[in-house]
Amino acid sequence: MLSKFKTSSGTSRGQPKLMPVTAEFANKWELFRGLYESSVIKHFGDINQAGKRLELMFARPEIETATGLKAASVSTSIYNECNFRTILPKLYTSPIETIFCPDPNQGLYCQLLLGLIQRDEVITVGSIFASTVLRGIKFLENHWHELCYDIKTGRLSDWITHSGCRNAASLVMKPNPEQAGLIENICNCKSWEGIVRKLWPKARYIGCVCTGVMRQYIAELEFYCRGLPLVSTSYACSEAICGINLEPLCKPCDVSYTFLPNMAYFEFLPVENDHDESIEMKRNDEDTELVDLVNVKAGQCYELVVSTCAGLYRYKVGDVLMVSGFYNTAPQFQFVERKNVILSVDQEKTSETDLFKAVTEAKALLDPLGFILTEYTSYVDTSSAPGHYVLFWEIKGKEGKNCKELDPKIMVECCSRMEESLHYTYRIYRKRNIIAALEIRVVKQGSFEALMDYYVSKGTSLSQYKKPSCIKSEEALKILDSRVIGKYFSPKSPL
Repeated sequence: MLSKFKTSSGTSRGQPKLMPVTAEFANKWELFRGLYESSVIKHFGDINQAGKRLELMFARPEIETATGLKAASVSTSIYNECNFRTILPKLYTSPIETIFCPDPNQGLYCQLLLGLIQRDEVITVGSIFASTVLRGIKFLENHWHELCYDIKTGRLSDWITHSGCRNAASLVMKPNPEQAGLIENICNCKSWEGIVRKLWPKARYIGCVCTGVMRQYIAELEFYCRGLPLVSTSYACSEAICGINLEPLCKPCDVSYTFLPNMAYFEFLPVENDHDESIEMKRNDEDTELVDLVNVKAGQCYELVVSTCAGLYRYKVGDVLMVSGFYNTAPQFQFVERKNVILSVDQEKTSETDLFKAVTEAKALLDPLGFILTEYTSYVDTSSAPGHYVLFWEIKGKEGKNCKELDPKIMVECCSRMEESLHYTYRIYRKRNIIAALEIRVVKQGSFEALMDYYVSKGTSLSQYKKPSCIKSEEALKILDSRVIGKYFSPKSPL
């Protein structure tokens, strides 16, 4: 029987989706958690007995659908469970009141504060997605003076007005000048390289999804977490539970998920390479025979299709996966990209993978100069003819460097490098002036946090937020455009 609905984040396709939930589906989640935690315990020991987890968690209020059934994000549903609320005080540093705080900034402040107070007990740091972990670190950069003062005095800042957060914090806080001094000395340094390991010296790993669109955050996370492994434990989506990472110590770029055939019925639509490394659906879905899980082939790419006990039948998830190998006879998959995230001015199609590859090549020009590309997204500007690709970049200087010191010639070269790295069809269209010069718009610090805040204000859970690789929303576009501090164009057609 249908008991409630789950809501997707809505950042990938523009609108949240409602997914049915049954009691059987909920039981599968419990089994799934036990399976992926067993893999973590195998490599890191029994973390449930070793200490506490500093996990940044955020819930949104449930909504009532027209049927009278409740709907909530996957993460909110988990946090609402009795089992989770029972184990929370023992295993996590964050009280339930901070997770359900309606103001994400107040909740984040309190979760970081209580994580710092209990820093000697913390054995893992993380969140669902890498982007949320980075949001927490950057928030800490901006508020560490205030956090230290609160720890020193044992009093919570006045701007934290949520009664639940204040009551929960009061049970843990007491004046501790010595602890505040230690944290202040750690934070008051020229470089924040390795800051996570310094603040939480007993932490064994950083737990968050680093695959798919989150791979763009790997370099920055490794900077802040120097020496700690980044662990993506599992692959699940709003539609279905899919697989676990049996080698959590592998590099993020090598992560493969072993599919669990008892979680859903998995089928796959074959996908072919169209140009260079880009993935293109070269078939009519209705005429293409679906491949069962037992018949997938190593090295082949597929679009995931699921049928679930909750009622989804041959539902196309929109994820493109590649078979990377097998564990015994169970297929293992690497996440390649989202199917529908593409840029196109004319008939060329630039995928998420194409875009990531080109950005990776271009941002390499910044690294030797002491600058880091922290965020990016894109859209197609067709306000003039011919249209052109626009990339929004947020750049940060290492060791106190100011982005104003960055030579404009380097940014122009980044534009050229991106165009040279894009696929053959794009380069031909550029030479024929069917596509105009690629543009990079540099935005000021905090612009992508403002973008995240916009989506959260529209109902997205901060725990499930995934920054879109391609902007579709006019309102979101205005947020970034209003924060542009520099515009740069490729000066010539790529070779």
